[in-house]
Amino acid sequence: MNKLKCYFIVFVSFIFLYGCAQTNILDKVGLTTLVGYDKGTEEKIATTAVIREVNPEFQSNVEVLTTENETSKGNRMEANRRLSKKVMVGQMRVVLFGDDLAKESLHYYIDTNLENASVSNSIYMAVVEGKTSSLLSYEYQDIEDIGQHIFRLIEQNVRQEYMISATLHQIAHDYYSFGKDIAMPIIKRDGEFVELSGVALFKGSKMVGSLSANDSFYVKIVRDTFKVGLFETILDKEDIPSNVLQKSAEKITVAFDAIHSNRKMKLVNADTPEFDLNINIRSRVLEVYPDINLGDPKNVEILQGAIEKKLTKEIERVIAHSQEVESDIFGFGEKYRSSVRHSKLTKEKWHKMYKDMKVNVNVKFVILRDGVFE
Repeated sequence: MNKLKCYFIVFVSFIFLYGCAQTNILDKVGLTTLVGYDKGTEEKIATTAVIREVNPEFQSNVEVLTTENETSKGNRMEANRRLSKKVMVGQMRVVLFGDDLAKESLHYYIDTNLENASVSNSIYMAVVEGKTSSLLSYEYQDIEDIGQHIFRLIEQNVRQEYMISATLHQIAHDYYSFGKDIAMPIIKRDGEFVELSGVALFKGSKMVGSLSANDSFYVKIVRDTFKVGLFETILDKEDIPSNVLQKSAEKITVAFDAIHSNRKMKLVNADTPEFDLNINIRSRVLEVYPDINLGDPKNVEILQGAIEKKLTKEIERVIAHSQEVESDIFGFGEKYRSSVRHSKLTKEKWHKMYKDMKVNVNVKFVILRDGVFE
């Protein structure tokens, strides 16, 4: 009898849950794949959504819809009033911010997406040069779904390590840390193409500066490890003796892929503060122009030294720029806080200290093998 009673309770519970569950049939909903935020009129939020609708014959149609309201939820209501299908955000893969909005503050938008259970923590975030509405509503000749295109553009560049990763999870971690600032990719439209054009630097929730797309390499090897990507650097002719080159040239271009890199950050003076930053890179050289005879070990040592000098100089430049705009995207503040007991570090206190911070950069570059071409 008790066993029968238990079965009955489970059966009733199943019916109750099934009745309460809200079913979303694919051909009755619009799937939001990308959302862009801009400054609207009269303190409103302008939202541009890329929405994919699937009809009963499983043919899809992409709508790009811009609305204005006081809140993001209000914008969703506005979008629902204009579409025949219910707008869902469960398939959203990218969130974009117009640069005017990013320079004002992104605090509200970070929190809004974190609090939304329908939004995945793995969605990418990026800043757009200009307005997101202009980028998304443009009628591209060879891009059918601009939302999916931008997602794949960011994803493949992050995987190839050509660009830093900025997911909602990573952004939230850095934003709420008392010793690190956030950084995001920058996107722009160039004619019929959409491209990654740089890295946005933030102080708190405000964008305060930017770096070029190539500088993403230096940002990544200081912030994290580097395992896959291809990189190209240009050496000055003074860095390589003329007798080493096969022919004279004003500059020497070297392409290499970083098989592995690691960095060690050490606080050596808490008063200044001062850090030692040691970066080790093991790499294979893919191409050198003009040609260098890398069969000679002495030439290999010369090239390694020249690359070390170049990378050290560029990393120092990137760190100096971040100090100038008071954006610690590298996490020196986290290292300081973990090394100094009872530091009582706050964001405001660290930003003031960060501007005068000293970093001793030491790069060790080792060529694993040479003569490998793609």
